[in-house]
Amino acid sequence: MKLMACLALATYPEANTAKVASNAVALARQVGAALHAVVVDVDIPDVSNALSSYLLDLPSKIREVEATSRKCGKILLEAVAKEASQGAVTLTTQEIAAPPALMGDAAAEQSRYFDLSLVGLAADNPTARMTAEAILFGAGRPTLLFPEATDVGVLDHVVIAWDGSRVAARAVADARPFLERAARITVISVVDEKPLPGKDIGERLAEGLRMRGLTVESAAIRAGDRSIGAALQEHAVKIGGKLLVMGGYGHSRVRDFVLGGATEGVLADLRLPILLSH
Repeated sequence: MKLMACLALATYPEANTAKVASNAVALARQVGAALHAVVVDVDIPDVSNALSSYLLDLPSKIREVEATSRKCGKILLEAVAKEASQGAVTLTTQEIAAPPALMGDAAAEQSRYFDLSLVGLAADNPTARMTAEAILFGAGRPTLLFPEATDVGVLDHVVIAWDGSRVAARAVADARPFLERAARITVISVVDEKPLPGKDIGERLAEGLRMRGLTVESAAIRAGDRSIGAALQEHAVKIGGKLLVMGGYGHSRVRDFVLGGATEGVLADLRLPILLSH
């Protein structure tokens, strides 16, 4: 059965850049997935009254913002279509609209119909981060975050962040298409961040993956005075990792997300592609 990946594209108030297209297509191609690109345009409810219309021309400003959002979406879809054609990746596209506060939720709802969610992140784009959080905790699908402006390259070395938890186990299962194609896999466990369920848990996972025919090694690391998200990413980069696999921690409180330390760390400072599973 062919994998289906969904790429969520933000347009408002900060849009993704066209660079997101080449990276998304490259990721889909590496696991033989078809790509579905969904643009979320902004739909601002008209809350103007006679006075605001007279003084601020609010309806006109709303139409201008919505038109800018749609224009950004069109540019992004054209960029994805061009990259998909050149990369021989099957592509479908979709445009939806949602109020500003619900744009991330709308993207998450669409992502539920696919096997994998893709989100490009940039340090100066809070809209992309909002979209990533909404999809991670609302889509029910694994989410692959990737730096928007940096070429992702070949994901031939996969690093697994392993603490023996349910969400970590879910992430390993969700990462199977990437693990099967990797030339090298490294399991890392942070031993000074919290109590772990046993000794040598990383090696136990590595042994199980070797029995499945994969090339795997394990290592224990210390975070020291670094955040857990920084420690995991820094070690992954140091050993030449191209993809980090980890569980996503957090829970919803009304409409806000309270994030675990590792999840917060990678969302705030993404240094390499990361597959998060919640």
